[in-house]
Amino acid sequence: MSAYFKQGKGWRYDFTLKGTRHTEAWFETKKAAIKAEAEKRKELEKPKEEGKTPTDMGFLDLVNRRLDHVKAYNSERHYGDYFYLARRWTKRWGDMLCKEITEDMVRDFVLERSAVSSHTANKEIRYLRATFNYGKKKKRWIDLNPADGVEFFPNNGKKRKKYVPPPEDIDKVIRVADPDIQDYLWVIRETMARVSEVNRLGWDDVHLDAKYVTLYTRKKRGGNLTPRDVPMTDKLHEVLERMYQARDKTKPWVFWHRYWSQKEGKFKEGPYQDRKKFMKTLCKEAKVPYFRFHPLRHSGASVMDDNHVPIGSIQRILGYENRKTTEIYLHSIGDAERRAMQIFGRFSGKSHTDSHTERKKELAVFVTSA
Repeated sequence: MSAYFKQGKGWRYDFTLKGTRHTEAWFETKKAAIKAEAEKRKELEKPKEEGKTPTDMGFLDLVNRRLDHVKAYNSERHYGDYFYLARRWTKRWGDMLCKEITEDMVRDFVLERSAVSSHTANKEIRYLRATFNYGKKKKRWIDLNPADGVEFFPNNGKKRKKYVPPPEDIDKVIRVADPDIQDYLWVIRETMARVSEVNRLGWDDVHLDAKYVTLYTRKKRGGNLTPRDVPMTDKLHEVLERMYQARDKTKPWVFWHRYWSQKEGKFKEGPYQDRKKFMKTLCKEAKVPYFRFHPLRHSGASVMDDNHVPIGSIQRILGYENRKTTEIYLHSIGDAERRAMQIFGRFSGKSHTDSHTERKKELAVFVTSA
């Protein structure tokens, strides 16, 4: 029997049965809490009534199980975001059952978070919904999702256009970097890969003779590592060929480092997890606006689009299943858009009679070339 007193909530029983936590508070005496626990255990041991499945679990247990799932099936970055938010939730509700967390409690919480920004509050809502839905729909551990009815906050701020570095700014940053970082930036730039894909790149994935690299991502449905082949540019082949000749043959990774593991209390060797910190210094030294690694994907996609590469090819190189997602990366103003505005400017001030023949001819050229 595990009964204890908690300030402000009286006596409480708290036990775990078959992986599920069961707890209840507000008993006046320890004896009453122990009696209630015995009755609860007896109730749980009864055969379940047909068509009725009593479900609940501790919120802390649900969060930990969800985190285990995210760590196994999603990217390191997504897990890191989830873990950061989960610490705040468990500090607030970690000693409660899921059924004790109400919609009003969730709404009050995200209202507090909205003081930081609407984006911050909406992220909390999305992740909380996903956590409760994992227990409700996927595993059927709980019956309700208290975040379902919480409304998203409007984004009243002006959405800023993302800075996409032009090739000349990327060149400047690479020139001021150390040789090891130069190679790292060249590989990201020439593959337009996600940083996590480059960090997990192994020499087995580099095919110098056939001139392509195999990248693996968890951004696909199901969370499995999914491969895609990206042809090498001449510059990428030059960089990887030189690195291959100088590699440490005992290390399987293209980029690796030696680091201190606080968890194991010793030095370890392995691939990088995150290297973004040096970008602010490099951009400052190169005297260009600050950008990190991900804009290199945007920049490369825009360069290809501006030079008439089919969007289907860009989509496959970036590793997206959805064409609309690919279009987000295309920031350049293409020739078709420029021709359209030239036609608009040429004819917007003319009468229908004066411009009919000329407009018809121009539009025919535009439609044919678009």
